[in-house]
This record gives sequence, C-alpha cells and structure tokens, in this order.
Amino acid sequence: MRTMQSVVKLRGWVQAVVAVALVSVVAACGGGGSSSSDNSSNALNGGSLPPSPTQQPIDPSAAANKANTVPITVGPGVNGVINIPTVSVTICAPGPASNCQTINNIQVDTGSFGLRVVSSVLKPSLLQALPNTFGTSGAQLAECATFADGYTWGTVRNATVAIGGETTTTSIPIQIIGDLASSTVPAKGCGSGSAENTASDLGANGILGIGTAPTDCGATCANASTAATYSNYFACPGGTSCVRTAVPLSPVNQQVANPVANFPVDNNGVIVQLPPVPDTGAASAIGTLVFGIRTQSNNALAAAQTFTTDAFGDLNNSVYNGTTVSAFLDSGSNAYFFADSSLTLCGSNFAGFYCPSAAQTRSITLVGLNGTKAGASIGILSASTLFGNSSNYAFNDLAGQIGGNSSFDLGLPFFYGRYVYYGFDQTASGGQTPYVGF
Repeated sequence: MRTMQSVVKLRGWVQAVVAVALVSVVAACGGGGSSSSDNSSNALNGGSLPPSPTQQPIDPSAAANKANTVPITVGPGVNGVINIPTVSVTICAPGPASNCQTINNIQVDTGSFGLRVVSSVLKPSLLQALPNTFGTSGAQLAECATFADGYTWGTVRNATVAIGGETTTTSIPIQIIGDLASSTVPAKGCGSGSAENTASDLGANGILGIGTAPTDCGATCANASTAATYSNYFACPGGTSCVRTAVPLSPVNQQVANPVANFPVDNNGVIVQLPPVPDTGAASAIGTLVFGIRTQSNNALAAAQTFTTDAFGDLNNSVYNGTTVSAFLDSGSNAYFFADSSLTLCGSNFAGFYCPSAAQTRSITLVGLNGTKAGASIGILSASTLFGNSSNYAFNDLAGQIGGNSSFDLGLPFFYGRYVYYGFDQTASGGQTPYVGF
C-alpha cells in the first residue's frame, strides 16, 4: 500500500480477480513451517526456488514482550483476500479513556503512513465523539488517499490510538474512511480508480501505515506552493465543496500521523516478524509486530544489512536486470510486483500475475543512500498453481506485473521467515535518518 508515491497499492488486483475463489471459512493453523508441502516438487515443475529464510517471530504473549508487541495474523480476514497481515487497534475519543473501541483486521502496511479506519466499523457513539480537524481556513479537513487501483475518501479526525501495550501520548490525526457522501469527492485532485471506502473494498477494516515517515504527506502538503497541486487534503466547508488545501506540520501537526512515532517510548521504528511458510502456501501465518528498535531487550537491531532510504522508505538506486529501479519493502502489497518480460503472465483468470511453467528465481541488488549494497533473491511460482488451493491465504512466492520498469515492490512474500526493520525519519528533530533492514 503506497500513499503519496508514484507506485502505490496493488492489493486490489488480487481482490478483484481472486477473492471470490478464496472466500471460505478456514481454521487458523499457526505460523506454518519452513519445509515445502507434499506437492511442492510438482509445483516446481523442474524449476527451483531460493532457500527460504527461517527466522521465527518472538512470542508476543511472553511477559517480556507484552509491552511493545502485538500479534500479526495473515488469514481470510474480512473478505478472503490473500496475504493481508492484520493487527488489532484500539481507538479512543480524546480525553478520559472511556469511549474506546478495539477493531480487528487492520492491515499492517509498511508502505504507507498513518491510521485509516472504515467508518462503518466504528460504534456510532465513538464516531460522533471523534473531533474533526479543521484547516487554516476554518473548514473541516478531508483526505483523498490515493493508491494504484483506487482511493479512500473521508474526514480527518483526532483520536488516541493504542496497539498492543503502547498508546499515543496525545490524540493524533487519523483518516475516517467513507464517512462523507460520495457526492463530496472532488472532481479534480482525488485519485483515479474506484473508491475503496468499505471494508469489503479494502479487504480490511482499516490500514495501519507504519512506514518510515512520521506523517503521510510531509512538506509537500505543508507548503502552500506545492500543496496547491499535490496535496491530498481538502478543505470542506460544511462537509461539501471540497477544495485542495495546505495542512501544517507545526506548531501542531494536522496531517494523518504514524501512530508508532507518537508513542511515548519505543517510537523510533518497528520490526515486522513473520514465520516461514511452505512453498505452496499455508492456510494462515501468525507473526509479531515489535515497536521500537534498540529500545528494549526484545528489539535489538539484528539485521544482516541496513539501508538508509529517502523519507518514504524507498531505495531509489537499486538495480534489477541492469536497470536502476526504486525498490521498497512493502507489507501492504500482497505479492512481489515488478516488470520482467521473461516471465509468463497468467491468463484472464489471474490477470496481472505471473504464471511461469516452472519455478523461477530472480535477484535484485538493493542499494541504500549510505552505500550499503546487497542482493536479494525471490522465488516465483505460478499464481494459478498457488491459487489452486482455495484454503491457503499466506504465500511467499507470488508475483505480478507492475506498470513500467522503474519500480520493484518487495511485497509481503518477502517478509515470511524474516525480521524486517523500519527506522523512522527523525531528522526534523535532529535524530536518525530513515532506514530499512533485514
């Protein structure tokens, strides 16, 4: 899931093409193992896959881990969409923590920034109690968060956010998806594609954007000159007649904010930990989201390599097939997405995905702004083979095509069996530069 970037959410391909086949009631089976399933050799069809990483997530229920962890679940979720990692998030109205609601099936998205919740899953009393945010003109703020296949539209409101054992120090701006009438969507400046303002459209009850940026738009939307053309925020007097507007970062931030960056401690980054899964997939996978890096005994920086990035977590000097690409590690994309004409595309049943006749291995060289350079190998099995088992929701070797050859999306398949680190951009306060690692 990518907001305010040239390469954005790609999950909708799976939802539109495959969700009907995958909607079924599945009993959770835990994390899955690192070995291949019995029919793996048939799936390889003479090809080969790279060795699967084997790191196992820490136990979030252990006493030492409860304060700064929360379980991640990959399973059927709210609408049977594959490879969507979710957590539970508690939202409270500002003030005394009495009007609160815990919402399950919020997607963990390291490719976007800020919390977005579908309005229909909120209790009416809580929704009414979340105060609107007002822009410099005094008009109510709304946001159009644009993605590759659509957009979310709704008001910006303030809420206190708790995840696992951590709670934001104050209320922060979040987006409430779908609480404004479709007739209020601006004809100009709101993303192309279809509206994704329901849980069914999203495949989740909301999106938890915990990538490297502290807010979802930063200086682009704070600066009036750039906001006039590029801001994803709109001033809506009376909730209608919405026009693009600048939204300040100081003295009080009004942009949708990364909740983890607003925790009192453990606020400098996150670690996404998912277990290995078999080559042909698993019914589910249970992992752990860890808050903070090098702040507790359970979140040491143990990455084999770390790469400093631009503000949005992108590795813009990476190389694939001899071409410089912008690579990113994105838990919000449910497959690898990249351009490779040597890979056979699926037919219309699985349009947009790769269906090679035999298992394939591809490698990309990731390059950080700090000069760190490392190769990463990925495996690819035919999407038609993987989707042949309609009870599986966790896949580590699913890949699809992306428009153009300038981007390489290391989606959720890359995360299985790895600890993936995201160090937040704290340069505005004289702190660390953003980085990723694994």
